[in-house]
Amino acid sequence: MSRARQPSEELVQLDAAAVRSWCARSLDALGREREEIDAINVYPVADGDTGTNLYLTAEAAHQAVEAVFAASAPDTAETVRAMAHGALLGARGNSGTILSQLLRGMAGVLAEGGDGDHLARALAEAASAARRAVAHPVEGTILTVATAAAEACADGGGLVDVARNAHRGSRTALAATSGQLDVLERAGVVDAGGRGLVAVLG
Repeated sequence: MSRARQPSEELVQLDAAAVRSWCARSLDALGREREEIDAINVYPVADGDTGTNLYLTAEAAHQAVEAVFAASAPDTAETVRAMAHGALLGARGNSGTILSQLLRGMAGVLAEGGDGDHLARALAEAASAARRAVAHPVEGTILTVATAAAEACADGGGLVDVARNAHRGSRTALAATSGQLDVLERAGVVDAGGRGLVAVLG
């Protein structure tokens, strides 16, 4: 039986339990920020549902992960594939669809390994997969934030450092989105989908 990790120990590998925890924490974060994200949703359509759509998509991913844990003791590959499949089936709206593609891209790499270098590669593949899924990618959106997260940790390293660098890069890119799209600048807001991704990466 593996020894439980102590609070002072730094996570070095994304195993099934860590992926499960990340899904739950991402859902909690989106739940907390859902209304604020909805309120700044002005692009591509000001319909005030980006936060809700991201939350529902993350909820579907979380439920799929919980289902595989309820049925067995899944390994990391099974867990990340369940996460991605759940998000794909439960995707809501443009932002949810893009989030599902980001998770799908990550899952393909994380199924092979969960160290820092794999996470860096996973984030790069996630950003590429999301862009491929959009007919006309626009800068100043969640796509820009995803690319910045990947670029910020492209050198790899330890798992925690990669995650922190990705989150830091995503936050910096998010702050810049208001100057990349006129509609965001006029409203005085950052991109709603990008803010949701920052919450997930955090």
